[in-house]
Amino acid sequence: MNDEIHIGKLIQRKLKEQERSGAWLARKLFTDPSNVSKIIRKQHIDTELLMRISLILNFDFFNYLSESYQTNRQNMAD
Repeated sequence: MNDEIHIGKLIQRKLKEQERSGAWLARKLFTDPSNVSKIIRKQHIDTELLMRISLILNFDFFNYLSESYQTNRQNMAD
């Protein structure tokens, strides 16, 4: 089985790819930048929050997770 996905690192990577800052994301989420720092350190986050971040960053994190699930499922079946 592949390593477990660290959703915070994935969010951080998407921010970097889009040349966006944690402060920018904090403004979009109507929260403090320190909360965004906490989010990107977390391996798991609430699905409602992940949905909001997906919409803000225009990236389907759920599809990414689903693809990882399918790959792991296939690897376990082999």
